[in-house]
Amino acid sequence: MMLWIFLIGVPFLLGLVAQAKVSSAFNKWKNVRASSGVTGAEAAREILRAANINDVDVVEINGMLGDHYDPTKKVLCLSSDVYHTPSVAALGIAAHEVGHAIQHAKAYGPLRLRMAVVPATMVVSQILPVVLIAGFIVPFLFYKLIAFVAICYAVLAVFQLITLPVEFDASRRAKVILGQMGLIQPGVEAAGVNNVLDSAALTYVAAFVAVLGQLLYYVMLLMNNRR
Repeated sequence: MMLWIFLIGVPFLLGLVAQAKVSSAFNKWKNVRASSGVTGAEAAREILRAANINDVDVVEINGMLGDHYDPTKKVLCLSSDVYHTPSVAALGIAAHEVGHAIQHAKAYGPLRLRMAVVPATMVVSQILPVVLIAGFIVPFLFYKLIAFVAICYAVLAVFQLITLPVEFDASRRAKVILGQMGLIQPGVEAAGVNNVLDSAALTYVAAFVAVLGQLLYYVMLLMNNRR
């Protein structure tokens, strides 16, 4: 029980805290208007033009904080609050996603590696729930499936580990670009962008810790079963 709490329960709580910090930071800074007056979509397009990237579309999507860059389609997807709002939070998030587009254009190594791992991650994510359910429904199969489950979590852990430098680099680029282009002013606005992006970074760390905890849990179960 203590093993489960330490390796799975604690990381789960860390993830909840990280998500709460992101929501809190976004809700605070989405109400602070950037002095530049440009929306997230406008900022994204300006940064893309400045980076000489002309083949990436900026589109609006439904949902809160679902913003992402799709390198396979070269589409930068911004949630409505980010797309239409000239807020500090919107500019920070939009610039972060453009950071991924810049990484793609420059063939940034960790992003290329993450893209290469994505297919395996998708397969594992689809198979893993089925295997876990089968193990609990048919108890005598549980320990026979542990090794496979551990391999699945190892793949997911590698993906999350690769994700860290990709996301950190995108945030670093966003902070620099916003300042250089005058879209965000030093002081309060820059601090707001830092708060939003640094809070988001914690969610990626929490995701890695959670998957790593799951991996270690099943590895230790496997080791104990073999003794």
